[in-house]
Amino acid sequence: EVNGSFYQPSAFFMMGIPGLEAFHPWISIPFCALYLIALSGNCMILFIIKKTQSLHEPMYYFLSMLAVTDLGLVFCTLPTTLGIFWFNMRRIGFDACLTQMYFIHILSFIESSVLLAMAFDRFIAISHPLRHPSILTKTTVMKIGLAIIVRGMVSLLPIPFLLKRLTYCGKTELSHSFCFHSDIMNLACADIKVNVFYGMIILLSTVGMDFIFIVLSYILIIKTVVSLATKEECLKALNTCVSHICAVLVFFIPMIGLSMIHRFGKNVPPLVNTLVAYTYLIIPPALNPIIYSIKSSHIREALLRALWKKSE
Repeated sequence: EVNGSFYQPSAFFMMGIPGLEAFHPWISIPFCALYLIALSGNCMILFIIKKTQSLHEPMYYFLSMLAVTDLGLVFCTLPTTLGIFWFNMRRIGFDACLTQMYFIHILSFIESSVLLAMAFDRFIAISHPLRHPSILTKTTVMKIGLAIIVRGMVSLLPIPFLLKRLTYCGKTELSHSFCFHSDIMNLACADIKVNVFYGMIILLSTVGMDFIFIVLSYILIIKTVVSLATKEECLKALNTCVSHICAVLVFFIPMIGLSMIHRFGKNVPPLVNTLVAYTYLIIPPALNPIIYSIKSSHIREALLRALWKKSE
């Protein structure tokens, strides 16, 4: 407590799954499985791409960025989620919560931007296959990756400071087992219009714009594919996009759902809010490596070669 009118809690208390607290040790089993799949799957993707020379091309460089981002999300949420399920460790320091929130949102924004870069890569590969290597060189891909990171860090930098300036009421219980901007903001008893406005502007100008450009990319891809001579060529071109489309849906559907719940779903049951949040942050890192391993014959073949060498 700094003075009579300003109060900042020393810590917040996180929630597990409301109404199912007695079953947390059992519920932790599928969560552990998802985290293990996410960790092993994304590490495997990175290892295969690094070791396989034929995969050193833009599509797989962007896939590496996606895998690193997914690993980051796993490491951000795993300690607090399993801490609650295993040891009922609900307390998190105020500054630690802001730090976790900052990195969760940065990584989410980076994942959105990487998915946009992958859509651009697919558009160039299908529309200008001969010029693809000269347009997306290794240097260009590195510059895109750096721009994605800088955009995420700079756009979200004011958020922790906007939260620290607020006066908080007696409530210190968060809705999830990790920290979200809107969740912390709603515990304040001060005017949060600036936080709401800035959060909305940043969300629309980053993730919102990414989603719009991804849709536009696929409209242009479909337009190009339709103009191809044969049905076989058309299907072959579209087949290269299937894994990316799945990754986009897996990421954006829960994210849009969670954003809608936080802003307009005051009457939504807490259990629904919690499950959507877990789906948004845990499912994509676990599913992305599976999607790309199943749909990408190059990754599948490289994985089989690596396993074959180990068995010899």
